[in-house]
Amino acid sequence: MSFIQRTNRRHHSSALLSGAFGVTLALTGTGSAAYSADAILAEQSPEPPFDQARLNPKTDRNWSLIVGAGGSYEPEYEGSENFTVSPIPVIVFTYGEWLEIDPTGVTITALEHNGFALAGRVGYESGRDEDDGDRLKGLGEIDFAATVGAKASYTWNSLELYATIDQTIDGSESLIGTIGAEYQAPVTERLILGAGVEAVIANDKHMESYFGVNAEQSGNSGLPEYQAEAGFKRVEVSASATYMLTENWLVRGEASLGVLTGDAADSPIVDEKLQPSTSVFVGYKF
Repeated sequence: MSFIQRTNRRHHSSALLSGAFGVTLALTGTGSAAYSADAILAEQSPEPPFDQARLNPKTDRNWSLIVGAGGSYEPEYEGSENFTVSPIPVIVFTYGEWLEIDPTGVTITALEHNGFALAGRVGYESGRDEDDGDRLKGLGEIDFAATVGAKASYTWNSLELYATIDQTIDGSESLIGTIGAEYQAPVTERLILGAGVEAVIANDKHMESYFGVNAEQSGNSGLPEYQAEAGFKRVEVSASATYMLTENWLVRGEASLGVLTGDAADSPIVDEKLQPSTSVFVGYKF
């Protein structure tokens, strides 16, 4: 299962991408034999119990590619009470179990042993614009920037426990840490269900950039001055479902509820601490 950065408004629009990455390996081996057999059995009742061997038959191919598109319904920015609909392209490529390239960046798994894994990654932080919400007027923009990070994880059956750390190069100069757990498993030969929970901690620079209001910003925006310090900024729970429409076509939906905490929750730019979002996409698996 793959990582996803959860540091700014890109967190919401990337929720469905996170799900796509998470099911890529599970769907890699879903071949024509499994689907044709499933189509025949669909005419019978009851549906047979799940057969892992049929979902992931042996294959010499060690890569996977998913291409698709979808949309998300999410807060305008982290802390907004207003929502926006955004289109999202989905392209996910994996090679073996060590390389993943997706819209959030590149992840390379350097070490994997008995369920433990250590990976490095390069990605980006999209920043924030003043026109993302009315309360942001006068606060200035947070520049787009590259990120570098690492992830340590332990996987047992369908459960993954993980911890990540990501440093933004330039831009907000954020240092973000995430701890979480994700469970994702097939229920039938076509349906995969998942659930997750995680907590995000951020350094002073991230909190000041996204939730603080300095004297100049206060004068420009009319908001009171506010200093946001390092600490836990968000906890989140999520649920997802992925369904194979055919041998290659799939549809995925996800819903999540984030709750801003600490200095982030008390920021004058925050209209609403509860941050729900939903997303859906349709993809084609090569």
